[in-house]
Amino acid sequence: MGTLGQIFVLAITAIFIQNFVLARFLGLCPYLGVSKKLDSAFGMGMAVIFVMTLASAITFLIYKYLLLPYNIEYLRTLAFILTIASLVQFVEMVIQKNAPALYRSLGVYLPLITTNCAVLGVAILNVTPLADGSSYNFLFAILNGFFSGVGFTLVLLAMAGIRERLELVDMPKSMRGMPSGLILAGIMALAFYGFMGLKI
Repeated sequence: MGTLGQIFVLAITAIFIQNFVLARFLGLCPYLGVSKKLDSAFGMGMAVIFVMTLASAITFLIYKYLLLPYNIEYLRTLAFILTIASLVQFVEMVIQKNAPALYRSLGVYLPLITTNCAVLGVAILNVTPLADGSSYNFLFAILNGFFSGVGFTLVLLAMAGIRERLELVDMPKSMRGMPSGLILAGIMALAFYGFMGLKI
């Protein structure tokens, strides 16, 4: 398989088959908390794509050229969390300065990207050997981070679109808000489970 074919397989796998939210169940806090409005879901998705892509690049280099040569791989979780926290602070400052309305709508969920398991998860998976014993190179680590962020944004936008429609539906008061959101998340996870059968 050529390089383009491998990139295509990586994209389909990261976005649909091994989606971080609906297949790996990581990053559920912002998925449920920032999916009430489409505009805030879009802003959060773009921030996560940026952080995941940049974190994948930087953490891969830190692991390969700092942790591995000195045999201190056991510090990878600490090093990765510090890197991700720095990137999130940078994104937070940029959004606060350039889009104050979006910054207010994201609220506490923007700094929570620091503790988003999906961001740390993709950084760790990028340096973990695959099932066939191979591992990602630098380019594929960056692409894996980018496509994983796209998959996160896709399900976040889908959830926000459905929840905005549900606000217009007459339903029992006890089902409004989080109860209907959790049921929707379960149905979407079942739908994405169907992608597990893809053989690519």
